[in-house]
Amino acid sequence: MPFPSDLEIAQHAKLVHINQIAEEMGLDPHTDLEHYGKYIAKIPLETIEKLQSRPMGKYIDVTAITPTPLGEGKTTTTVGLGQAFKHIGKKGVIAIRQPSQGPTFGIKGGAAGGGYSQVVPMENFNLHLTGDIHAITAAHNLIAALLDAHIYHGNKLNIDIHNISWRRVVDLNDRALRNVIVGLGGKMDGIPRQTGFDITVASEIMAILALTTSLKDLRARIGRMVVAYDKDKKPITAEDIGAAGAATVLLRDAIKPNIMQTLENTPAIVHCGPFANIAHGNSSVLADKLALRTGEYVVTESGFGADIGAEKFFNIKCRASGLSPDAAVLVVTIRALKAHTGKYKIVPGKPLDPALLQENIADVEAGAVNMIRHLENLAKFDVTPVVAINVFADDTQAEIDAIREIALAHGAIGCAESRHFTDGGRGSIELAEMVVTACEHPSQFKFLYDVEADIKTKIETIAREIYRADGVDYTPEAETQISTFQKNGFGGLPICMAKTHLSFTADPKQKGAPTGFRLPIKEVRASVGAGFIYPLCGDMSTMPGLGADPAAHRVDIDENGNVVGLF
Repeated sequence: MPFPSDLEIAQHAKLVHINQIAEEMGLDPHTDLEHYGKYIAKIPLETIEKLQSRPMGKYIDVTAITPTPLGEGKTTTTVGLGQAFKHIGKKGVIAIRQPSQGPTFGIKGGAAGGGYSQVVPMENFNLHLTGDIHAITAAHNLIAALLDAHIYHGNKLNIDIHNISWRRVVDLNDRALRNVIVGLGGKMDGIPRQTGFDITVASEIMAILALTTSLKDLRARIGRMVVAYDKDKKPITAEDIGAAGAATVLLRDAIKPNIMQTLENTPAIVHCGPFANIAHGNSSVLADKLALRTGEYVVTESGFGADIGAEKFFNIKCRASGLSPDAAVLVVTIRALKAHTGKYKIVPGKPLDPALLQENIADVEAGAVNMIRHLENLAKFDVTPVVAINVFADDTQAEIDAIREIALAHGAIGCAESRHFTDGGRGSIELAEMVVTACEHPSQFKFLYDVEADIKTKIETIAREIYRADGVDYTPEAETQISTFQKNGFGGLPICMAKTHLSFTADPKQKGAPTGFRLPIKEVRASVGAGFIYPLCGDMSTMPGLGADPAAHRVDIDENGNVVGLF
């Protein structure tokens, strides 16, 4: 029999009422939940606050080697590991991001996991959930509307219409909106100017929501967001144009984390979803703080490879939250290691090269240089790593053994075969046991750089230490932007690199562990409210486009009203 689709598995899941999930977390369903039906609820901020006297659980980040365009199963590993703790007598809680409709209707698909390691109900998870992303879209675009209204009605702040940094957002892949002109038409239709749209998950408000610690903090961060500059190159904030209060009001429910469950009824806290190759790529600080007070082992996930998501998890999220990780899981697939030889081309939607599926220990060993570099990078933060081999049907034991030998020789405290996709939590028992051991391993978590260093020093530290670049090249535009940010007092913010997830370099074609390259910085932006500077490395787009045959073509409703074609 063919293996069932993710949607088929999810639709046959035996869900329990969300009240039962809450009780397992030590919460009162009557006072600590805001219900969205039988299987989804929000947690009020007051509940998170009152839990602070409880002991803290262990904090585990799941990251990965540099992925192929197909992804390597990081979310499935996160869910499978969370489920596995129950099998070894431990209380696990998962904290993960909410997916964007961009990937959902594009190529990559959703972020609910897969196979028998999923968060359910997966249709709700991957589509609207409780409306958080829509609230972020509304708040972001309200600020844009108020900005244009201010300019139209006399521009008392002397805003330079050629130096407006605040664009609009929509949570879809839509390349036609990357560059637009607004204000066309008659005199009553506004002031014409060039602008554009980003995808909502690249919005600074999304990044802020994931890093905020309270409603008061959220209000202050939104007020600090720089939306434009005046003709003297002084920053204009959301507070200056009178937009911060109303935008915060639109987020008063979105700030509350959502709780759901896995296929095996393990608690899953779902909150926020900033892109990792553009923003910091991690779920919310509030979600993690809730999870750490309600579970013995908290499994969270940082986006894409460890050079992007994990680096930002450590240097940005942990700096903002004050939390220190106890262990890291580095997800590896045999196909990805082979791809890092540069011999194989993987294209989403097309069959894999048959040679990629044949046993080839030499290719595994050659591509393992990518894994080794990620392990070396994790060591720079003094975080104990465990390698999880996400096993596929065509993988051979000899290839698995080769990876294990290399991983253990380069700093991993353990290397587990993980079969969570086919076997759920039972398939990750070995991984869970190794993670428990890793969490007991002594460590002294540390940041990669001094946040008070100047902007260029921090950029170049990441480029040199994490990517192994020989140096950094800045465009004149980037040089000017960095100078402006330093003069305006933004130099003491951490760095959030916007870079391709497919390579250590800015070139997605460069596989393995490249050396002898320089990192190009095309543009530098300031997310002052979120609290970071983000340089754009090479040709990075903050608005993806749809392919010729996107996933949306297959999504539909059947005659009984059920969703079909959703992965």
